[in-house]
Parts: sequence; C-alpha cells; structure tokens
Amino acid sequence: MTTTDSPFAPRRLGADGPEVFPLGLGAMGMSALYGPTDRDESIATVHAALDAGMTLIDTGDFYGMGDNELLLADALRGIPRDRYLLSVKFGAQRDPAGAFIGYDTSPNALKTSLAYSLRRLGVDHLDVYRPARLDPKVPIEETIGGLAEMVQAGYIRHIGLSEVGAETLRKAAAVHSISDLQIEYSLISRGIEAAILPTARELGIGITAYGVLSRGLISGHWTKDSTGGAGDFRAHSPRFQGDNLDHNLALVDTLRSIAEEKNVTVAQLAIAWVAAQGTDIVPLIGARRRERLAESLGSLGVTLTADDLAQIEKAVPAGSAAGTRYAAEQMAHLDSEK
Repeated sequence: MTTTDSPFAPRRLGADGPEVFPLGLGAMGMSALYGPTDRDESIATVHAALDAGMTLIDTGDFYGMGDNELLLADALRGIPRDRYLLSVKFGAQRDPAGAFIGYDTSPNALKTSLAYSLRRLGVDHLDVYRPARLDPKVPIEETIGGLAEMVQAGYIRHIGLSEVGAETLRKAAAVHSISDLQIEYSLISRGIEAAILPTARELGIGITAYGVLSRGLISGHWTKDSTGGAGDFRAHSPRFQGDNLDHNLALVDTLRSIAEEKNVTVAQLAIAWVAAQGTDIVPLIGARRRERLAESLGSLGVTLTADDLAQIEKAVPAGSAAGTRYAAEQMAHLDSEK
C-alpha cells in the first residue's frame, strides 16, 4: 500500500490511537548502545525535533538504565505537555553491570515500572506504554489486562506492543485495543510483510517502524572502516560483520545511484520508502544530532512514484540483506521471528 496523501499530513497510530507527525523521534541512541553520547547535543536535537513539528518521542526505561528518561525530562521541562507524546517500553531486566537478564511483564512488575517512568520523566501520564518483548513466562493476555487497568486509572492513554508476531497481536487485541506495534521495518528488514503487517491492518493496529536505516547501515554514511566507538553494539551485529558488511554496503551503493538521480540522500530515500508503504506506518528516526535530524526530516519532501518504488525493489529486493538483524541470542527473544 502506498500513500497519496501529503507527506506532511499527520498519521494515526492505529484505528484508536493518537494522531502524530509523520515521523517519530527514537531517543535510545542518545543514551545507550551506539557508543559515546553528547547530552547537550541530544537535548538540542529533541528541541529541534519539536520545533520542526514532531510530536512522538520513543524511549524505554532500560535505555541507559533510566538515563534516557531523565535526559528527556530535562529536554521537555517547561514545554507544554500537549506538544509531545511519549511512547515508553518496559519489561527488559538488567543487572547492576548493565547486562540484560530477561523480561518481566507481569501486572505487578509493569505497574512498578510505570510508576518509576512517570517519576523519571516528570509527567502524570504516558501516551503509549508497551512491553519491549513478549515475556515467555507471562501470557500476553495478563500483561494487556494489567495495562488496561492503568488505562482505566488514567496513567497511560494507549497500549502498544513491540516485536510480537501475528498470533500474539490477535490475543492482545482480544483483551484491549492496541494502538500500534513497534517493530523493525526497513528496505533490508521486511519480515513483517508476510503475516504481521496484514494482521495489524486487519485489527486496526498501526506500525511504528524502528531501524528504518538499519542502525545506520543503509544511511549512506556507514563505510567498511566505520566504527561507533566503545559501547556500540553494532560491533557484534551480524549485518555489520565481515563479508556480510561488504554485501550489504554493495546494496547501499545501488541505492545511492537511485538517490543521486532524485537529488536526495540515501538516508532520505530509505526513510521515504518506509513511509510510502502505508499511511498507517510511522517511521521512527534515531537521530542523535541536529544535522542527522535535518537530513531525516528532508525525507518528507521526497516523492516516490510507482516507477521509483519498482526501481528500489529491483535494487534491494526483500530478503537481499546478509546476516540476521540481531545476534542469535537476541533473535531468540523475538516473538516476531517465530
């Protein structure tokens, strides 16, 4: 499905969710997992995003062990609450050394996590609250039931999900309306197209697509010699390794030629492709600096014709990437991959 509406028109998170700016801001990289961070530049980037009209900001309570929420609290202080929407993930458990040690999305645990997120962010409600992954120990119906109680109590406005499969979507939606599914979707990560995306559309569930640039891999800025520095998890990501990287960068080169023909950047082309797959999809932009944010916002001015989309599909067909999107241990936690 392609969109014929203005690229600047708001998009709705599902049938019952809020309207948002057509791009969302993913804040994870401002605090964790992509190497050294710059707090002042991150805050300036949040402000620039809001000034540009962006409304949806996505975070997780485990990003930087709570630091990301505290950063956003500083960035949003004094800004009217109705100017932004907060989407928060919970459930990932970490030890004092920062290691991930599993998931807990039980009703009592989620209520505790919610209480801490509200305190760290300095707000009285969250706009979307979602489990980061499916907890194998807790039926999704129990998790959604606990979240529904928090909707009733006014602490959250909408319930979202993250990285779950079609069957789980159906089970969750049978308990309470689901605004959106947050899941990786890009030119080289198209697994949702077979069953998950059609099911979401059948159920009236929107898609917030993260990884639209595949963590920078298809941004046009990553090279064989690039390194994110200490703490960058891409050093262990299969798609960034050895022959896989060579293969994937060759795909980027084919995109570059198409982008140059349209006088846009590779990143803008890749983001525009995701946005063109349907007005029920909101790409999340993981910009950490104002210059990257500005480039991403430029994607809204990119119009892709049917011929453009066919050319892109030929250059980077579904399944053409080398390597899985996470390491094997992390892939095992993805209900969306089962």
